[in-house]
Formats: sequence, C-alpha cells, structure tokens
Amino acid sequence: MKCVLTGFVLAFVSTAALAQVGPPTSQRPCSENRQLVLKEGAVVLDTGPNTYARFVKSGAQCLVDQFPEPAWVPSSNNPQCFIGYRCRDSSDEF
Repeated sequence: MKCVLTGFVLAFVSTAALAQVGPPTSQRPCSENRQLVLKEGAVVLDTGPNTYARFVKSGAQCLVDQFPEPAWVPSSNNPQCFIGYRCRDSSDEF
C-alpha cells in the first residue's frame, strides 16, 4: 500500500511540473509567443494576472463542435500581437 501511495504522489508531482505555464506573454516578444504556438500546435499561456488561455495554430487543434477565432495578446514589443487562434464553441454567444 505504501508503494502505491508513493507512486501516486510521484505521478501527481511530475504532472504538476509539466502543467506549469511559462512567463506571461507580455514578457516575451511577439514573434517568440507566436513561434511557441506554431511549434507546440496548442499551448496554454499566461496572458495577465491570474488569466490563462489556450491558443492553437489552426482549427485542426479544435474539437469537432468548435471553430478557430483569431487571438491577440499583449507582448513585450506589441500590445496587439497576433498569436494564433482560440477554439470557440459553436454555441458561444457573442
């Protein structure tokens, strides 16, 4: 039992470490933010104090009932940096 509990703790700690988000988009240049999205395909980024969002490089990373919507974030050199897209539900109201 002790071995199983230790395994769960190690799995939780390693998962939490992988889920950490890097510095806010406002602390990186626009091109670096965009390259990160292009490289990863889909990534969750810190966009401000206690705010996070998932950005994707294309609609291929969205679910079947979602569509890509252009997304801009603040960066260190551009207050309106085009970073890629956010996946929106087709049922979302505007």
